[in-house]
Amino acid sequence: MGYEKLFTPFKIGSMEVKNRLVMSPMGTNSAFTNGRKDSQEIDYFIERAKGGIGMIIMGCQMLNEKIAQGSMEGYLDTYTVLPSLTSVCDGVHRYGAKIACQISPGTGRNAFPDTFGNPPISSSETPSVFNPEMKCHALTVEEIGEMMEGFKFAAGVARDAGYDAIEIHAHAGYLIDQFMSPVWNKRTDEYGGSPENCARFPREIIRAIRSVVGNDMPILFRISLDHRFEGGRTMEDSIKIIKLLEEEGVDALDIDAGCYETLDYIFPPSYLGESCMSYVCEEARKNVHVPLLNAGAHNPDTALALIESGNADFVMMGRAMIADPELPNKLLEGRREDVRPCLRCNEYCIGRIWNYHTKLSCAVNPQAMEEVRFQIRKTDSPKNVVVIGGGPGGLEAARVAAIEGHKVTLFEKTGKLGGVMGTICTASFKSNIAALTKWFEVQLEKLGVDARLNTEITGDEEILAECDRIIIGCGASPIIPPIPGIDGKNVVTILDSHRDPSLIKGENIVVCGGGVSGCDGALEMASEMGKKVTVVEMLPAVARDAMFINQISLMNALAKHQVQILTDTKVVSIQADGVTVEKKDGTQEVLKADTVISAFGMKPDLAAVDAVKAKYHTKTRVVGDSRKLGKIGDAIREGFYAATSL
Repeated sequence: MGYEKLFTPFKIGSMEVKNRLVMSPMGTNSAFTNGRKDSQEIDYFIERAKGGIGMIIMGCQMLNEKIAQGSMEGYLDTYTVLPSLTSVCDGVHRYGAKIACQISPGTGRNAFPDTFGNPPISSSETPSVFNPEMKCHALTVEEIGEMMEGFKFAAGVARDAGYDAIEIHAHAGYLIDQFMSPVWNKRTDEYGGSPENCARFPREIIRAIRSVVGNDMPILFRISLDHRFEGGRTMEDSIKIIKLLEEEGVDALDIDAGCYETLDYIFPPSYLGESCMSYVCEEARKNVHVPLLNAGAHNPDTALALIESGNADFVMMGRAMIADPELPNKLLEGRREDVRPCLRCNEYCIGRIWNYHTKLSCAVNPQAMEEVRFQIRKTDSPKNVVVIGGGPGGLEAARVAAIEGHKVTLFEKTGKLGGVMGTICTASFKSNIAALTKWFEVQLEKLGVDARLNTEITGDEEILAECDRIIIGCGASPIIPPIPGIDGKNVVTILDSHRDPSLIKGENIVVCGGGVSGCDGALEMASEMGKKVTVVEMLPAVARDAMFINQISLMNALAKHQVQILTDTKVVSIQADGVTVEKKDGTQEVLKADTVISAFGMKPDLAAVDAVKAKYHTKTRVVGDSRKLGKIGDAIREGFYAATSL
């Protein structure tokens, strides 16, 4: 497939962008408390400009610290931020890319109370998202006027820093969105009621910015056209709004779907599929004439399809550009097979920010936000490196060590690479895991890694004695608890169900174990095989090990496909025709089952690990599940660390 159409230039106002690929605005949570950008973030954006992206939109630069309410994305209320912002702009411009400054007046009702306990601000006294008992402070007309002065100052800072354009952040149910949506805007003054009044606040922002930057600096507007919850703004409602915004003079519209009430559409996981928000483009195209940008889990192929459809002028990629900053150049050079796929796992990008309050990274690209410190450099002293285990940790270790110039031999006891990662990727919603497994295979072949399949290591091999370094990660295997009947012919482990779907017989399937693995298997069997599936979990909830945003999509999908979920329920015994379970109240029930899936979790495979360490502990490093049970991203990171510290 040729991607030439992605590399045609296109104008937004007077600004020409060299291609149709735009890096989506995403927070990195890495700015200093004074609002200045960290050097690592500067390097992060420069690396993506170097990789060939047409334009970068820097996410969520706040008007001031008070409005930011703890956000570490930088502030635009002082000239002291200019040096670091100029460094970003100059670095991006070096590679011919454009860069836009996304300006935000805050998250509004989606924020926490400030350090003094003051409630979040909003268009009206609507309930706070994180504490519905707390009413938000409705901005007064005077406060709105002050905010417009803040926009003017911020626009001047952005202009002076060297940004090519400004994007107004009116997305995700944040403050501006709250003014534009009757579900949150209950005002009775000139800022509420009719579509025209609801659009007054954003229109005044456009005017304020335009008064400072003039007509030559484009203004983009980011807006969700479909909130996707009952009472939220619909496509029909949004079309009225964007017509008014076009009338006001915005130069382009950045459009997608979702809000905090449908959080999985803000950070779409793999369950939502590819290009999950491109559906908003066709209707928007019919009603406005300014350029359209669209985000929403795009890959190179959906990007090309959208541009070819004519329904959008630019395709936005966020996490895909975190995973592979060289994605545009690789496509331009005809190297589609070298594009490292994003898993849409949300674990290391939004997960690190939201769960751990630290900076962004990436499950498949540990170098994200560490572009300088984690540089892979050619070694002056090549070593003979043995990698044992072809799971994600071993594959990454082999790849990186080979790039560094080491001689790498990889041993895998099965007939294919990938380990558990390569086994579980049979569902359509795991296509990106399958793609990552294939990507590793391609990279190792190109790098000349000697991959020896169907070769089990015991610790006695001569090559282990002769090599300089050993990296070992033998993965994990299913836990088989001592439940009566678990060795029956109708019982299949979750891994074997992926390896050989023919083992899943009959219509009624009971999955014993409600972790992510069990739930994913249940969803696959229900949605793609048409089975009647029940999940049995002894804990109060299923998928507890899933990132919480992913949980939303997963639970919605399980409900859609009528997967029955029994929590606080334990498996007592398994029979030829069913599963006996015991509920929290002590009562028992027999669930009809043609096939029983054993998904009770995993345990590390340590036989080879212990044997190798016993002989060669000084030159051995353990990675992946063999060190600690974890997820794909955890194993990849450990493999990267091991290889870069040889």
